[in-house]
Amino acid sequence: MADKCEEKDILKYTISKWSSFSYNYVPENIYSDNPKDQSSRWSSDSNHPPQFLMLKLEKPAIVDCITFGKYEKAHVCNLKKFKVFGGLNDEHMIELLEGGLKNDHVPETFPLKKELHENVFPCRYIKIVPLQAWGPSCFNFSIWYVKLRGESDWDVVQPCLQWLVTFREKEAIRLCLKHFRQRQYTEAYEALQKKTKVSLEHPILTELHSMLVKHGDFEKSEDLLWQAAEEGLFDQYICDQDYKPKWTPIEPIPKGDNPSAYQPGMRGGHQMCLDLQNENLYLFGGWDGNKDLADFWVFSVPSKEWTCLSQNTETDGGPNARSCHKMCLDYERKQIFILGRYLDSSVRTSDNLKSDFYMYDINSDKWTLITEDTHTMGGPRLIYDHQMVIDIEKQTLYVFGGRVLNSIGSDRGSEHLFSGLYAYHIPTNTWSCIKEDCPTLRSRIGHSMLFHSKRRLLYVFAGQRAKEYLNDFFTYNVDTGQIDIITDGAKKDSGVPSAGFTQRATIDPNKDEIHVLSGLNKEKEKRENVKNSFWVYNIKKNRWSCVYRNENSGQQYWTKMQNVEPVPRFAHQLVYDHIRKVHYLFGGNPGKESLPKIRLDDFWVLKLCRLSSEHLLRQCKYLLRKYKFQELAEHNPHTAMLYLQNDLASIVDHKNKKEREEFESLATTLFQSPEDEIEGNEEAILVDTSEHHMARTELFDQLVAFFPEHMSQPKGNLVDLIPLT
Repeated sequence: MADKCEEKDILKYTISKWSSFSYNYVPENIYSDNPKDQSSRWSSDSNHPPQFLMLKLEKPAIVDCITFGKYEKAHVCNLKKFKVFGGLNDEHMIELLEGGLKNDHVPETFPLKKELHENVFPCRYIKIVPLQAWGPSCFNFSIWYVKLRGESDWDVVQPCLQWLVTFREKEAIRLCLKHFRQRQYTEAYEALQKKTKVSLEHPILTELHSMLVKHGDFEKSEDLLWQAAEEGLFDQYICDQDYKPKWTPIEPIPKGDNPSAYQPGMRGGHQMCLDLQNENLYLFGGWDGNKDLADFWVFSVPSKEWTCLSQNTETDGGPNARSCHKMCLDYERKQIFILGRYLDSSVRTSDNLKSDFYMYDINSDKWTLITEDTHTMGGPRLIYDHQMVIDIEKQTLYVFGGRVLNSIGSDRGSEHLFSGLYAYHIPTNTWSCIKEDCPTLRSRIGHSMLFHSKRRLLYVFAGQRAKEYLNDFFTYNVDTGQIDIITDGAKKDSGVPSAGFTQRATIDPNKDEIHVLSGLNKEKEKRENVKNSFWVYNIKKNRWSCVYRNENSGQQYWTKMQNVEPVPRFAHQLVYDHIRKVHYLFGGNPGKESLPKIRLDDFWVLKLCRLSSEHLLRQCKYLLRKYKFQELAEHNPHTAMLYLQNDLASIVDHKNKKEREEFESLATTLFQSPEDEIEGNEEAILVDTSEHHMARTELFDQLVAFFPEHMSQPKGNLVDLIPLT
């Protein structure tokens, strides 16, 4: 991102306003980049909000990014948290960035928001608001240097400026329309709309307001909502809702008295891969608590049957027993690739520390030893706990990280050597080292790496490097070699998966989602308290959400819940069918210190479920019918009772306890005391009509929340914009 920003023009600015400054640390100091001069900075006179600097650009420009220079050493007054706002004037601004600086000497560049409703907008003013310094709360804020880059060419800026002016005028008119309709100023509403030809909202919402609020026609309102659902107008709301996990155990189909003959045994550190075309899941190797395994299995999802392809692949010309290896499948060409393994230091020799590399041809059921040692071909040395992914279109494997095995002593006593990023081109049988372990691409073990086939990006997350537990998240473009940091992991954030290793990750390139099932966190010694959580990362929105936490413990709990959800574990395997949107989990280590050799052999399906369009439509109908019943109950209890028993009862989700109890309580509104009756009282009826309009408006607003934001009326109210003075 910084490289792209460097291509933009440097934007000239002056300081137009500031909150405060102390001594000679005046705001104008940020014009110059003098990292060796401790006095070359703006420093606030207080850390009490609001503290700010207001920058005025020489002329309106599209501001792409902001760069903060720093002092040559870490400093307690550096900004740990800040916000940046922008606008055409200094009174009405929108947030462009919320971020934080590392407490070091390296300048940092941040992209700024520059699009509104898919249109680029210019700014004349930029406001920097410090929120927290790196030092204790008694320290003030300091900014050493600020550089803005963007587009200032008037031929480019002028159309964007014109769009913004037109957009703001249109929004002002829409706020007036919203106010007139809320106050029932019908003539003013219709006149303004006719004169300006500006619509308050999507036509289907205008019609819904007319049917529901003005005419009280609940049946027509239901028809409009059904039409909206058919046109997919609820899809955006549904996509914005968090998933709800549904775990289902897969019970193997018995084939005799010996379970090991018809299903894989207990293990951890194994590998799985999935053939998306025929729904076959392959499992190889692992550690059963006593020894490495060399059995090879396939599970047919349609028939729900395991088949043992080999009890010992070594005797079939394949790899020997192993764990902590990696396996990839090319489902187009029906080929499986296996690389790496762990060897205990006590059995390592110069002869067995070669990095063998195998391919299994599914159609012919035959193994091929591609090479006895990938290192001799320019590939990695023998490694374990690495990551390997496949680019099926370009027929290329990518291998990143892992610890290099050596024959000198134990792993604990020797210096760790980590492997870099390698590529293997299958058609030409060629290995190449893309990047060695280095500061810009830090190698690690126990991390996650995924390949996004549409974006052409490798996504790398977390892991362990010696005693350091990483929580960074970055991408590597396999075509250009560009590395982009999504998050450096420097800041603790409860809204992202915690730093750890042995987590399992999958990707859905169609939905632009990454899924992470956590393993061990950095408190490795507390294996007895293993906890699992499931996270979803929305690539487009750059947002994590936790959809599942399994922090329960105790044998009594798991005896009761063993068929409901999987026991917490690590060293498990997770694969994902992104066509059918299903995860498969097998085995792992439950972390029982009292039984250290115990491994798991349970098999689970995980479906991430969201509210369906049909279910959302039912909720909308329930809201409409509930309110219609309440109106009927005020004047015609007999009709209301029939409506309750038939129309409303038929739409209630009786499995939902809250909804069921609410439905049962509605009958009490039919039994009002005589003094509550309003029938025959003309003044009361007028008040009641006004109250109906307000209540229906609230109901309408509830329903509007299910529609995309760009279709609905503007946020806020006209009266809120009028100064009290």
